[in-house]
Amino acid sequence: QYKFRDLTIEELKNVSKTYPNFTFSMNTYTFKDGSQKDLLNFSGTVPVKYGNCYNIPIHLWILDSHPFAPPICFLKPTANMGISVGKHVDAHGRIYLPYLQNWSHPKSTVIGLIKEMIAKFEEEPPLYSLSSSDAARQAELLSYIAKITEGESDKKSRGKTEGENEECFNKITVVGAGDLGIACVLAVAAKGVASKVVLLDLSEGAAKGGTMDLEIFALPNVEISRDFSASADSKVVVLTANFLGNAQTYLDVIQSNVDLFRGIIPAISHYSQNAVLLVASHPVEVMTYVSWKLSAFPKSRVIGVGANLDTERFQYILTHLLKAEVLAKDACIIGEQGEDKVPSWTSCNVVANQTEAIAARNSREKVANRAMEVLKGKGQRSWSVGLSVADLTDSILKDKRKVHSISTLAKGCCSINSEVFLSLPCVLGTNGVMEVVKLEEDPLVQEKLQSSAGSIHDLQQQLRL
Repeated sequence: QYKFRDLTIEELKNVSKTYPNFTFSMNTYTFKDGSQKDLLNFSGTVPVKYGNCYNIPIHLWILDSHPFAPPICFLKPTANMGISVGKHVDAHGRIYLPYLQNWSHPKSTVIGLIKEMIAKFEEEPPLYSLSSSDAARQAELLSYIAKITEGESDKKSRGKTEGENEECFNKITVVGAGDLGIACVLAVAAKGVASKVVLLDLSEGAAKGGTMDLEIFALPNVEISRDFSASADSKVVVLTANFLGNAQTYLDVIQSNVDLFRGIIPAISHYSQNAVLLVASHPVEVMTYVSWKLSAFPKSRVIGVGANLDTERFQYILTHLLKAEVLAKDACIIGEQGEDKVPSWTSCNVVANQTEAIAARNSREKVANRAMEVLKGKGQRSWSVGLSVADLTDSILKDKRKVHSISTLAKGCCSINSEVFLSLPCVLGTNGVMEVVKLEEDPLVQEKLQSSAGSIHDLQQQLRL
């Protein structure tokens, strides 16, 4: 059934010579769409040096169009091994490498693939040792991910264990221990809204410096962990993880973030099935969409930080710098982050006639333009985004039902027909978005939102989910 049987056999002979420990067999592989096919596969270990030399078990499936299509690669951890989710490995153990993405016969070979695998694993070890209790949790997680991969997720399967504390416990998990993640932890802790804050550190190397300082100067109710199970039963999960590699194009960077989230979101959604996912990773509109798709959560419980910070600044500028407090009341920044954001209002004052209405609109537009010029000079530092995240979590955990401009599914708003996330004024409560507040009708605003939706949708169509 292999189209290029001789080429495939020749290459596998070369693999066997270089890695004699590999074993070959024919087995049935189940694809994501549920279809199945008998494929050649081989299993074995590759030597990885990380201090000492470790043998990393892998499992490779050879497609019937090989060598013109790359193998499908997985880690094959033993019962006492845990998977370190990262930019090259997802929570199910599937391996993603630039070599696979750029596969091209005859330049690309299985031997070359394994060499890159070894190099990447030496930079970021894909496995770690588990205690017996950790091994049980790992097996449970892998079983759950296998179910959702096959479309058999049962959200009710993980009920309360006997004796589990039923009282309200406001736990927040922050995923990613870079500057933004640490800023979010500090801001949330300072706000005092969470009973416990978990910082989930998925990184190695430089980023560890910040978490080391958090460990040294221990904060009350703050825990640092590399184990997804530490996030269990979080009310809010803040996603700050971003790809830090040397991707060549903007699309490559986003795809790398998507690959990273493919390993994070299933594990997070397993351990905190009723959480609100709050996305702060870049680009926020696309990564919020990705989180929604990968989690299978309702749209109300997957939101992005969006233009919350810009809106708070915009209202402050109107009130305190331009002395236009009346205008600030219903003002917000909407659309997509960056230069394409646009000011808008959720309501307008009733005026006596059309002439006065036009005059009021023109006056408001002039003030808004001045405010936007001031806003342009305000960059978004990690600590300022952290404060915005703390503000949003405060509204969620305390069920404040306050209006925030956040990234939410915009389909159906302003004649947008595609599944894209844009910043819109939303009422936030315990279960996320309770209501999208109606905007004042403005053709120019609608045109800008539709333009943003079109460009974001085009970008999403180029991504591999």
